[in-house]
This record gives sequence, C-alpha cells and structure tokens, in this order.
Amino acid sequence: MMDATHDYRLPCWVKSANGHDQFPIQNLPFGIFAPKDGRPRGGIAIGDCILDIGGLVAIDLLNGDAKIAAAAASVESLNPFLALGGKYRRALRRAVSEVLSDAAPAPNVRDLIHTAKDCSLYLPAQVGDYTDFYAGIRHAEAVGKLFRPDAPLLPNYKYVPIAYHGRASSICVSGMPVRRPCGQIKMPDAAEPTYAPTHRLDFELELGIWVGQDSHLGRPVPIREAHEHIAGYCLLNDWSARDIQAWEYQPLGPFLAKNFMTSVSPWIVTPEALQPFRIPQPPRQPGDPQPLRYLWDESDQAHGALDLNLEVYLSTEGMRRNSMSPERITVSNSRHLYWTVAQMLAHHTSGGCNLRAGDLLGSGTISADEDGSGSLLELSRGGAQPIRLANGERRTFLLDGDEIILKARAQRAGFASVGFGECRGIIVTS
Repeated sequence: MMDATHDYRLPCWVKSANGHDQFPIQNLPFGIFAPKDGRPRGGIAIGDCILDIGGLVAIDLLNGDAKIAAAAASVESLNPFLALGGKYRRALRRAVSEVLSDAAPAPNVRDLIHTAKDCSLYLPAQVGDYTDFYAGIRHAEAVGKLFRPDAPLLPNYKYVPIAYHGRASSICVSGMPVRRPCGQIKMPDAAEPTYAPTHRLDFELELGIWVGQDSHLGRPVPIREAHEHIAGYCLLNDWSARDIQAWEYQPLGPFLAKNFMTSVSPWIVTPEALQPFRIPQPPRQPGDPQPLRYLWDESDQAHGALDLNLEVYLSTEGMRRNSMSPERITVSNSRHLYWTVAQMLAHHTSGGCNLRAGDLLGSGTISADEDGSGSLLELSRGGAQPIRLANGERRTFLLDGDEIILKARAQRAGFASVGFGECRGIIVTS
C-alpha cells in the first residue's frame, strides 16, 4: 500500500535529499555504516548523508513498533531487524519519514546525521545461505544459443525457477577488490586441463533479494504469503570465471567458477520504497506452459514484477589514467525476469527448505536483448566479437585493473525516483 511516505512533494530538512536521484526521503534504505573512529551500526541513507538509527533510540524519539525495530537495527548487523518482519520495518520507515520531514526537528536529531563520504559501509547482514536463480530468460536464451543453437532452453526452464546454492562466505560489499581466481582450465585443443588464473573473467548483472522473517522447516511458504518474507533488494554482481566453469560445471553446476566472490550494493531498498514501481508480470509467450498451481497467484501476476532501470559501467586503467569517466556498456530492466521474486521464494521453500533472516537470493543475470546483455559473455558473443570502448580499447572479458559498476534506478511520473547506489568491484591480479 502507498501512503504519505511516497508523496513526491514531501520535503526533508536534510537538504541534499531534496531531489536526490538515489536516496530522497521517499527511499530510506537500510544498511550498516561506521563514522570515522566509530563502530559499525545500523543506518539509513538520506541524500548525501546517513542517519544513525540507534541514535533515535538513545534520544527516545520513537515509540511502539518503530522503537522495537530501531533497537533491532542499531547493532552491527541487520539480521535481528530483518527477522522482525514487515510490520516493524514499515513502522520504522514511517516514523523516520516523519522525523526527517518535520519542519522543526527535535533537538539533537541533526547530530545523528553523518556525511556519507566520511563513513565506511559494510555488508548489511550476515548471510547464512545464498541461492542464485537463473530467472533472466533472455540471458538463458542467449547463453544457450552459444552452446545449443537449436535448443537454447532446456525443457525444464519454463516449468521450474532454476537455481543453485552458492557460497555465502565470499559475499562482499561493494568496493572490495576482486582477486582474479585460479582453477582448472581445459583448452579445446588440449588433452588435459591446467591450473591457472582465469582468462575469461566476467560480470553478471543481477538483483539481490534479502530474506526477512524466517520460514519454518518442512512448511512451504504459499506464494500469496511470499512477500512477507522479502525484506528488500540490492544490486548483485555474480562474478564468473567462464573458462573454469566450462570445464567443471558438468554434471553438478558451478563451483570454483562462481564461489570466489559475489559483490552486493550496501543498501537494502525496501519493498515499501519500491511500491510505486510495481508492474504486472509480463505475459508468457504463446505456447509457454501455465505455471503449476503452487507457483501461481493472480495478485502476484498483477503486481509482482518491478520496473527498475539497470546499467553497467566499465572503467579501465587507461580510462582512469586519462581522467575519463566510466563508460556505460549495457542497460537492462528487471521486467525481463521470467519468474517473479514471489515465485522464486515459493519454489525455494516448496520442498520444505526453510529460509532465515539475512539469507540472500540472486535473481540471475538480467539481459534485455543483444544490446542490453547482462554479461560480457553475451556482449562479446562468447569472446568472438570484442566490444570497442570510446577510447579505442577492446574487451572480450575483464582484464586486471578493470572496474565494473552496477547501477539501478526506479522512475515513474508523479513519484520521486528511487536508486540503489552502486555495486563496484575492481579486478586485481591473482
């Protein structure tokens, strides 16, 4: 439901928030930050600043569910806050909106505002489990054509939200350098594999979905209730070593090609902030099967997709040496996901698997078309056609010193735009 927190005319006494293209008062994403010489703690991004959540508790400015939520969000990880569920998250969001829009803010509130560039940002929650889906059908089709031109999608794709369990320990916050991984690589003309650094390092443009309140072991979450277990969204880069993956993935799927690192943006953008940007799930193509009953909900089909503009930028060492800005190399939109997030979550729990607060789901690579591909594997046609940058450099896959920057923004007439910040990672030698 939309309420006063979504009003695009809502002012904020944090001046940089007014008209901010990422973090206006209508967004209020949650994260973990530390001011200079301070400990990590819960915060809310507002304009070019960060609000200290725990400080609101300390000055006794909140009541009821909002106070309970703020206390849970004031520690070094947001897991306790996420576990409380949507009722408490919404109460805190409304209360903070009122505090920040008050024309005469309470004494000491201004002291809780920190300049973001002077703060450090951390992973917003301790990730217990990480599952990466494969819900971007245009990516699945494009990659499938490289290996199976006559049958790019396997028969199960349009029936099952495909996923694999990834490695939670190597999920890192934006800005952490990405060390080029080593692994077994078998060249097409070689009799045996060798152990070497990957030569085909790639990015993958994804959304991350943070799990909120726990589900119960042995009890599937009905799709109509799945939204209550979704705490928010972030950007996710599922770095991939394509040559390692090609040799190791059969028959059980990705291993070292994926587990060396996954980058996420530091702010959890709430479902409430994204409410104005919900859209119907795009209709399936004629001939596609109807999802099985446990994956079908009319309300989810009417409102379960998101309209988020996605961008990927590349900055090379040569570009930075010549003071050139990062170059945008691809664009996409979250509307191209074949499955809704509710369908992913319902399927994940349908066999009895339980989810816990702080678990992370990846959407899968979100591609739009040949000019809006979510990976270099697609952009370079499997490495056969290098992309040309404005400064004359070419890329098939990432070189040491390359930096990838993911961005996302939601825009709709009559509402303030909502952004995700950035998800950055620079490649360093192994």
